[in-house]
Amino acid sequence: MNIALIAHDNKKNDLVQFVTAYQTIFSEHNLFATGTTGSRISEATGLTITRFQSGPLGGDQQIGAMIAKNNMDVIFFFRDPLTAQPHEPDVTALVRLCDVYSIPLATNMGTAELLIRGLAEGFLEWRTIVAQKNSEIEER
Repeated sequence: MNIALIAHDNKKNDLVQFVTAYQTIFSEHNLFATGTTGSRISEATGLTITRFQSGPLGGDQQIGAMIAKNNMDVIFFFRDPLTAQPHEPDVTALVRLCDVYSIPLATNMGTAELLIRGLAEGFLEWRTIVAQKNSEIEER
């Protein structure tokens, strides 16, 4: 599955710790991340991560483009609700796209814990069916 990893500055440490704790699960999937977040996770875990621009420079939109093409399966986006973000419209658009395309989205540690355990148990295999249907449509 394709998994996006995103974190606001004050939440980067939390996401690095989370991915480190569940490194064996994450290692079984294709990982994508915004700039600095991807670098920090890769350095801490050694996992291969496709990195996009940082969020304010368009990274959120790059991940959003993958969602719009139904090429993203799960998003872990540790948001900082107490700090104003200069690219808040991009953040809002990303969350909206997750809702439009029914992409599971964890925005905090509690939801992330449930989502990663569901991923490990195979509860998100329905995303594979969606991907197969999309590739069949594209082939026509």
